[in-house]
Amino acid sequence: MEESVLLRPLGGKSVLRGQLEQLLLVGQKRNVEIQLMPLDREDNAGMDGPFTVITRKGGQQLVYMEVQGRSSLRTDREETRLAATRYGIIRSQALTPRETMGFIEKLLGEL
Repeated sequence: MEESVLLRPLGGKSVLRGQLEQLLLVGQKRNVEIQLMPLDREDNAGMDGPFTVITRKGGQQLVYMEVQGRSSLRTDREETRLAATRYGIIRSQALTPRETMGFIEKLLGEL
């Protein structure tokens, strides 16, 4: 997720506090990794917008994209391979899960 979504106090500070606390709880689960893309990154591979890479049993990959109220499901092998590669690049550019949890804890302490 991008840092900016953690800085918007939509619903007020108490709502933001609850959201940050929930992220910390969920982020402690063994099967969850939360990574934050800091605002100070001059460029990142996620600038074109959000997408979800889905890997089915058997290894087939799909890419789901949603923007401006429209959704698209891509199944082309080359498109899905590129999206999976982009996802890996985004993860390498973002804070690690441990750094992300520390960042969220810091924000929570500042509220």
